[in-house]
Amino acid sequence: MLAVWIVWWVLWMAAAAWSDRATKSPPLRFHILYRLFPALGGALLLGRYGGPSGLLRLWRTPDVVSWAMVAAAIAGFAFTCWARIHLGRLWSSSVSRKADHHIIDTGPYGIVRHPIYTGIIVASVATAGQRGTAEAWLGMALMTLGW
Repeated sequence: MLAVWIVWWVLWMAAAAWSDRATKSPPLRFHILYRLFPALGGALLLGRYGGPSGLLRLWRTPDVVSWAMVAAAIAGFAFTCWARIHLGRLWSSSVSRKADHHIIDTGPYGIVRHPIYTGIIVASVATAGQRGTAEAWLGMALMTLGW
């Protein structure tokens, strides 16, 4: 599952090149607060792969369920990619205003108001379910709280 997150992150960061510059953005101190919970949550959710299995193992996930969780995470990430492509140059990694800013309500935005967050939350739940640790579930909760 870690590989799925890494591939998504690399693609996500590479796509930042085709977004417009913000015309207005909150001060840096607000960006730090906004990113703190997702960063801490991600560290708990994805941390210690290949090491100890977690602070408290809740269950061992059978292989077939584990692969289903990988598929669910990929589906969540695919939803985020669709949303980002649909936003085009209006996408931003943080709260900001772009030139020609307007509300998008088509494509994935016609299904849910925040499809990028929704897709990441789906992937987070799938990852926590696959890992089966209290640490992973706490990480998923912190990430969701941050968004």
